[in-house]
Amino acid sequence: MLAIRKADDRGHANHGWLDSYHTFSFGGYYDPRHMGVSNLRVINDDTVAPAGGFATHDHRDMEIISYVLEGALEHKDSMGNGSVIRPGDVQRMSAGTGVAHSEYNHSNREPVHFLQIWLQPNVLGVEPSYDQRHFPVEHRRGRWVLLVSPDGRDSSITTHQDALMYSALLAPSETLEYQFGADRQGYLHLARGKIHVGNASLNQGDGLTIHKEELLRLEGIEDAEVLLFDLP
Repeated sequence: MLAIRKADDRGHANHGWLDSYHTFSFGGYYDPRHMGVSNLRVINDDTVAPAGGFATHDHRDMEIISYVLEGALEHKDSMGNGSVIRPGDVQRMSAGTGVAHSEYNHSNREPVHFLQIWLQPNVLGVEPSYDQRHFPVEHRRGRWVLLVSPDGRDSSITTHQDALMYSALLAPSETLEYQFGADRQGYLHLARGKIHVGNASLNQGDGLTIHKEELLRLEGIEDAEVLLFDLP
């Protein structure tokens, strides 16, 4: 079964400095029909104005992943980490027993567009940790590249959850398949572009919940950037 989540049906909050679309219930947006899929709890599609950002705030017992689409995002946290992430970079912060961090647009001139993704951890109270890696765009053209996994396989970032997060780039008419295990489900988020999945068309910001589908087949309509979550 494939269930489409249209971009325009997502929760939306515009705070001036932040324009945010919520795939699942978050903050002031609540919809009991959309609370997440398996351990995937949040996909926020955020655009932060030049010099704007999230002041220092706390998190606990959550796996937080940042994926930049355009611009540069500056990160600082109570573990002593400080970095700037750009397209191709993936950042994971395991909040565990508690961590404070801030996220700001690194530019005073251009907005930053990024996805904030939360996975519910499979173990609570771990020591907070941080990782960041670059996944070159050219390596993701026409193929799945594993970004996040529970065991760090294929040079991916480790996380405290049985979840696999992939990315791929598709050109028009290019096809790509993914095989799910019999006891697995998934969620696909189209970060940009346009694709066919089966008989359905997805546009930028659309999502797809995947239940009891062993084979997923994608075809590019326009240049597309896809995120896929393989979940228990």
